[in-house]
Amino acid sequence: MSTYTLNEVNDIYFDVLREIGNIGAGNATTAMASMLGVRINMEVPKVELLTFQELGSAICPEDESIVGIYLEVSEDITGSMMFLMKLNSAHYLVNRLMGRPTDYDQDFDEMDMSALTEIGNIIAGSYLSALSSMTQLTIAPSVPHLAIDMAAAILSVPAIQFGLYGDNALLITTEFGDEVMIDGYFILLPDLESYDKILQSLGIKI
Repeated sequence: MSTYTLNEVNDIYFDVLREIGNIGAGNATTAMASMLGVRINMEVPKVELLTFQELGSAICPEDESIVGIYLEVSEDITGSMMFLMKLNSAHYLVNRLMGRPTDYDQDFDEMDMSALTEIGNIIAGSYLSALSSMTQLTIAPSVPHLAIDMAAAILSVPAIQFGLYGDNALLITTEFGDEVMIDGYFILLPDLESYDKILQSLGIKI
């Protein structure tokens, strides 16, 4: 059984999360730069421990439409993660990938949706790879699921998980891009026993 709750996450663990976020964001930035054929800059990720109510307002108004890519994780660590982008950011990335004008904002078609799923898969995979490398734990992501809906509807997925894993979730905010900077939001929801494993693998006493 888990020996602590997310409310007890300390400064040392936040430092570890920031470092994982830095490495993961660096990996994701390199992959995105290669995918888009451009040079991409990245800001230092911001890590916060938030309640569900705080989580929604930290990203955008609940009635604003956003893009969400959700996947489950298994093996040594179990739980789920979600990567979120605002619509204007999603349009910009897809337009760059498709070679369209960057201000093109028509509804996403099937090819756009496939591209968004792949973008989310690459970015989420980069974070999980960073976590796996630092902890030496095996982490296997599921096939990602893409949704475009109001923030309240998309965030209802991690809200359900809160009831299983605790009252709080970890939100990692990153900013990357070239002439236009994109905000990306990660919600990490390993179960509490997996948090124990992560801490122990890094030599942090719990």
